[in-house]
Amino acid sequence: MDKTEALQKIISETENIVFFGGAGVSTESGIPDFRSVDGLYHQQWDYPPETILSHRFFMRKPEEFYRFYKAKMLCDTAVPNAAHKKLAEMEQKGKLKAIVTQNIDNLHQMAGSKHVLELHGSVYRNYCMKCGAFYDFAYMKKSDGVPKCEKCGGMIKPDVVLYEEGLNQDTVRKSVQAISEAEVMIIGGTSLSVYPAASLIDYFQGRYLVVINRDETPRDRVADLVINAPIGEIFEQIHL
Repeated sequence: MDKTEALQKIISETENIVFFGGAGVSTESGIPDFRSVDGLYHQQWDYPPETILSHRFFMRKPEEFYRFYKAKMLCDTAVPNAAHKKLAEMEQKGKLKAIVTQNIDNLHQMAGSKHVLELHGSVYRNYCMKCGAFYDFAYMKKSDGVPKCEKCGGMIKPDVVLYEEGLNQDTVRKSVQAISEAEVMIIGGTSLSVYPAASLIDYFQGRYLVVINRDETPRDRVADLVINAPIGEIFEQIHL
């Protein structure tokens, strides 16, 4: 039995699957990955992306933050790929109970997934820091310079977790519950190098741990099945 067949068998036989995903799920949709060779870390910019996407930098240099953010983070041309679509189908069939994602691109929701736990927030939600008014993706995309609130003039902040900021505790709690109750956990498209998000995997106590990633991850040695390949490619071969 090859590895894709083994994955097919696990998915066919189980009804309580949780998916934990990272940037590699979205790279096949054309969204740049931070840490890959052609990712954001290897492009020329005035400051390293890690510095720009920090809370301190956002507060001190909002113009520079938004110049980078609009150019690199607001990608409106990406569409869901085979992985997003298959996960949505798995949820509709009652097999997938939750998606825990480190991505902020809304692609799982675009594919039709309903139970998506966004550990790092979403570029599709933005709030005024003064009055809390909500602004959508389109407003941020078309704004000039630093986006300002039309109601009170306050600066608008994306609902994304910047470096130096803590994760939303309600999202963490729901993620822990879903992972700890899962029979199968599929980790996909993540190097598992971003903490505290990666530590949530420790709550899994189910039957099968599956890792699908192009490169090695720290969890490969404890996984029941490891597939080193692009996740969309693998999920395209799965039949429900």
